[in-house]
Amino acid sequence: MTEQPTEQPTEQPQWNYLTDMDGVLVHEEHLVPGADEFLAELKANGSRFLVLTNNSIYTPRDLRARLAHTGLDVPEDAIWTSALATARFLSDQRPNGSAFVIGEAGLTTALHEAGYVLTDVDPDYVVLGETRTYSFTAITRAIRLIEQGARFIATNPDPTGPSREGVLPATGSVAALIERATGMSPYYVGKPNPLMMRSALRALGAHSEHTVMIGDRMDTDIHSGIEAGLHTVLVLSGISTRESAERYPFRPTMVVDSIADLVGRTADPFRAG
Repeated sequence: MTEQPTEQPTEQPQWNYLTDMDGVLVHEEHLVPGADEFLAELKANGSRFLVLTNNSIYTPRDLRARLAHTGLDVPEDAIWTSALATARFLSDQRPNGSAFVIGEAGLTTALHEAGYVLTDVDPDYVVLGETRTYSFTAITRAIRLIEQGARFIATNPDPTGPSREGVLPATGSVAALIERATGMSPYYVGKPNPLMMRSALRALGAHSEHTVMIGDRMDTDIHSGIEAGLHTVLVLSGISTRESAERYPFRPTMVVDSIADLVGRTADPFRAG
């Protein structure tokens, strides 16, 4: 009698995680309950993960310190910003190029580390990021450089940003001003452009098939995750509600109240039960 080969158990895939920061892990300056347990579980499982943000103001070191203040231990190399994605994109497009930059240390540091020279004389690109002190002089200079042939890049399309006093104009609003003055539309690198997701996957060394994007916004996080071929989880601890999510023509893979609902299931987030 011929012995039948023993059936080998199917190996479970290792899931990778991309997670938005504000509204998912932290809310303003406070920890979202369960976020610390979620990250601890990822580390214990050996899961690869990146914390994503469209904010281009801060360097990963700055953001690590901010997260540590809330009680979250996130390594610098596990933080991916629109500034880093922009620097990676420009380095791929035109290595060792030059740029006139409106932005803060998060953006200028990323571009310097990518080999870029920052200049206001005949730059290859005008790169617009977020800052709390937009200068009319700098905006005027950007307009003139674009008119002279510089290519227009913006880190992200967010029209406003939060502050303790209320909303502030952000990159998208200032980009609209420059676009109106020049007639040139910027290329946005950050969410909802799936390019940000793909650059994060490259940085992580992960494949989309077994990667989850967790976010609190349908219009940026879930949109870009779906377009990049990722599994998506919408948390209701930030911007979106169940009612507002229903108005979109696309749906996340899963909707949960908060990141705490994923604790205990990161090894297989979409298992039944």
